[in-house]
Amino acid sequence: MDLGLKGKVALVTAASKGMGKACALALAAEGARVAICARNEAELKTAADEVRARTKADVLAVRADVTKADDVRALVAQVKQGFGDPDVLIANCGGPPRGFFDEFDDAAWHGAVEVSLMSTVRLIREVLPGMRAKKWGRILTIQSVSVKQPLEDLLLSNAVRPGVAGMMKTLALQLGKENILVNTLCPGRILTDRLLGGLKASGLSKEEYLARQSKDIPLGRPGTVEEFANVAVFLASERASYVTGVAVQVDGGLVRGLL
Repeated sequence: MDLGLKGKVALVTAASKGMGKACALALAAEGARVAICARNEAELKTAADEVRARTKADVLAVRADVTKADDVRALVAQVKQGFGDPDVLIANCGGPPRGFFDEFDDAAWHGAVEVSLMSTVRLIREVLPGMRAKKWGRILTIQSVSVKQPLEDLLLSNAVRPGVAGMMKTLALQLGKENILVNTLCPGRILTDRLLGGLKASGLSKEEYLARQSKDIPLGRPGTVEEFANVAVFLASERASYVTGVAVQVDGGLVRGLL
């Protein structure tokens, strides 16, 4: 299936590793020109070189911290200068820390809003004029299944991420007539550094740890970043032309809710 992405300009944030890098690779493999950013310049360069080597695509790498308004403005300005206005935005950013209510002061709450909500707000604000001019756009945000089902030790994520999904749903209502499609991706347990972050403290082998992480997943295993990226790239494509305003779980059946 031709996804209609050849020559499109795609911006993927937090793309030096994990789901972000997998999305950048998959978009580049479909012929998109891909701009990526991350805070760590060395990791960003390595990721950009990998995407170029594996796909032969045009890749623009810009060091940026998407929790900083000035960085977001400078990032999108460089993408416009190098490639033109983005057609596709995949707004990705590391999530709030784990923990429970008594552990978090006001600074932690403000930090959660900055990382999950405001990074997405600012990125959309910068790319939207160009999409409106073209009457074509795809805006995706990577959040979490906590949008659908609260996770016990992720209070900040449970509180803030559903607000991002609410914003995206509202934007879909506003932007549909302009052919700009807006969706939320809700990964479950995907094989990333974040998932493996508890391995050392668990005292288990990697195999035992992953088995424990998988016991309540109907498919019996965590997902791969490539499986996640396949869904993201479809939603970013011309073929997803009648899908907007949804929060899509990529979780192997982990979430039990009907909606």
